[in-house]
Amino acid sequence: MSSKPWFVYLVRAANGSLYCGISDDPARRFVQHQTGKGARFFASSPAVALVYVESWPDKGEALRQERLIKKLKKSAKECLVQSQLAL
Repeated sequence: MSSKPWFVYLVRAANGSLYCGISDDPARRFVQHQTGKGARFFASSPAVALVYVESWPDKGEALRQERLIKKLKKSAKECLVQSQLAL
């Protein structure tokens, strides 16, 4: 029995900052961020774009990757975004 995939995602806020999170449905979660039902991170600057998504086989692996991405400098996160745009 295989579990459904989980996703690590980056959302760009209106002020240019990047928010990292995980979800089993990143598109739905992005809409929640846009409508005020997501993270408080977006209270001061609204979510404007879902800019990066990567798939992981389960929630545990997605959480580990989220922790790694959150430790990155903004410039490294921007490289992740650019790498996905190049695909």
